[in-house]
Amino acid sequence: MASTIPDPGAARAEVTPPAADRPGRIEAHGIDHIPDGERHGHPRELFSVWAAANVNYLSLVIGGALVLMGLSLWQAVGVIVVGNLFWVLTGLLATSGPAAGAPSEVITRALYGVIGNRVNNAVGGWLVSVCYFALNLAAAATAAFALVEKTGVTANVPVKVAVIVVIAALTLAISVYGHALIIKLYLPITLALAGAFTVVALAVLRHADFSYAPAEPAAGAGLWALLVAGVTMIASGPLSYTTSADFSRYLPRTSSPAAIAGWTALGAFVPSVVVSSLGAFAATAVDMTDPQNALQEILPGWFVPVFLLALILGTISINALTAYSAGLALQAVGLRIRRTVSVLFDGAVAVALTLYGLLVSNFLDTVSNALQVIVVLIGPLMAVYATDILLRRNRYDGRALSDETPGSPFWFTGGVNWAGALSLIVGVASAALCVNTLYTGPVATALGGVDLSMPVGMTVAAGLYVLLGRRAVTATSD
Repeated sequence: MASTIPDPGAARAEVTPPAADRPGRIEAHGIDHIPDGERHGHPRELFSVWAAANVNYLSLVIGGALVLMGLSLWQAVGVIVVGNLFWVLTGLLATSGPAAGAPSEVITRALYGVIGNRVNNAVGGWLVSVCYFALNLAAAATAAFALVEKTGVTANVPVKVAVIVVIAALTLAISVYGHALIIKLYLPITLALAGAFTVVALAVLRHADFSYAPAEPAAGAGLWALLVAGVTMIASGPLSYTTSADFSRYLPRTSSPAAIAGWTALGAFVPSVVVSSLGAFAATAVDMTDPQNALQEILPGWFVPVFLLALILGTISINALTAYSAGLALQAVGLRIRRTVSVLFDGAVAVALTLYGLLVSNFLDTVSNALQVIVVLIGPLMAVYATDILLRRNRYDGRALSDETPGSPFWFTGGVNWAGALSLIVGVASAALCVNTLYTGPVATALGGVDLSMPVGMTVAAGLYVLLGRRAVTATSD
């Protein structure tokens, strides 16, 4: 398979980005292999990419929701820390990008086969990404509506539609220009958001009740049900990023895997914990059923417009990554379209979902239900991918992975790697039996309402892949 001898051009590329990947140009690559001579950058760049994407309104909403669910303040903070530890898996997956010189949407052909992976990308890649795009766009839009109202303009339905379209357009512009612009923009965005949320933190901590506990504290099975549901909500964020290799694939092949994993995980973990905790602290002082308006009660008046702008900017940052990956997923499904076209199509679908979520449904209920149910799928997806990296010792042949013909080593049987497909299907089925959100599965019923869908689904999927996938991994490792 592919040689592991470094290309001498890779060192030069680390200093000077190639013409195909510069901030002022639309990214030339889609799901195709990135040659060693076009690799550049340093793993530390990943910190700001993931930090900017995780200082956002949705994290505030979820942090506040934990207290509203009936947890005490420190129980909520504990849940936030534990749930965000799953960013370690996101970091692990990012190491496969430089190893293969390919995005996650292509690397997963090693797990599911060329044809099987198209189904994976259609559901676990494209659909999940578009749903998250819509959830985050809805979050940004609520902040933007308030900002519009402060200018004296009534946020009626036509104005709301226009605002959503403008935010989506700004987001998609970043996604269309792609990787180099993301790397360039996200450090200053991280610094700006850190400054804004420092002011928010000072205001929230002045008003927070650090001894807060609900009037009727949960206990026994009821408490465990709340704790597990809370961890599941928080973990749904990192578990949704089975696409982290998309943003590391341009790094030189010789980049340290530990550095790639560490900067990715740390960049996401720190702001996620801080912002979600601020939401929990704020819930002890104000009514976080309406977080945006509630926080304005304790923020300095002059800062409120800045706060709203920061919420919008943070959400644009996370959604630019989501839209970027959704575009790659649509290409990997088998549609022969340019990445720019696929990104714009994804944006149109997400805008439609957002309009429904804001104008028809209840946003907070939609967020809670979606995040908990979607883990039934994304938990096993993450588990199978992470297990493959460990079994394969991160050895991927990027050029072979780009071959979609029946002669590809990743064609397996009829285009499907049944070891990966069965592991995923059984993992999802196992998780579905344990759900207690929109419906209650038999396992959750037997446990008094405790929802173990995330740990059960991930454990079953990973364990089964270890048993079934070793032969396929050995045959296709670089």
